[in-house]
Amino acid sequence: MKDMFDLSGKVAIVTGGSRGIGKMIAEEYVRRGVRTYITARKADACIETAAELSQYGECIAIPKDLSTAEGIDEFVSEISAREQHIDILLNNAGAAWGAPFDEFPEAGWDKVMNINLKSVFFLTQKMAPLLRAGANAQAPTKVINITSVDGIKNPDIETYSYVASKAGLIHLTRRLAKRLVTDHIHVNSIAPGPFASDINVWARDNPDDVGRRVPAGRVGVGDDIAGAAVYMASRAGDYLVGITLPVDGGVALAT
Repeated sequence: MKDMFDLSGKVAIVTGGSRGIGKMIAEEYVRRGVRTYITARKADACIETAAELSQYGECIAIPKDLSTAEGIDEFVSEISAREQHIDILLNNAGAAWGAPFDEFPEAGWDKVMNINLKSVFFLTQKMAPLLRAGANAQAPTKVINITSVDGIKNPDIETYSYVASKAGLIHLTRRLAKRLVTDHIHVNSIAPGPFASDINVWARDNPDDVGRRVPAGRVGVGDDIAGAAVYMASRAGDYLVGITLPVDGGVALAT
């Protein structure tokens, strides 16, 4: 049987790929022979990560701020100058903001919504021609949105714009899937639970404490999220359309 998880020769974009979950996924794609473009707002970190991952294969840094229309246009222009098509667009770039309800600022709402929700729509829109160029009924191209278990299960922490943006992104995933499946572009999302990352500093700094609250008994590691991203991007995931896959050790559905 042909390896259903083979990704060799494909071209991928991983936003927010310089650290955390984005870096975990980008590294696995690079190891599997995917030409992987990573982007992030902080140029030095993006370039440093691309250099590190290039020991395993081909990883290219294009640092941009995707929370702005100008940043999206510049990024798409650079990709279009380099590639005739894209096989995988993984929308991972994100932000969080926590503050008590009575003190939650408008800046914390706008920043999170712009990067977590608005930019995903407009980057996917602008990348659609390159996604369509590589797609057909036998080999659809893939858009994978990184949502969150907090968009499924109501958390205790006061991260109002974050949970709203991730719940919105889950539903946007379904709406984009309905529209783009006719172009042989399959849109799905992965909803991570607690992983050690800069966006989840509690899981990063207190893994044992957080792990005790997870049905699986631990926080997530790189292979957990990278494995799901490989599955969705590969032939094995070709019949997935519009789903959200919780990768959370059971937080959303087993508590």
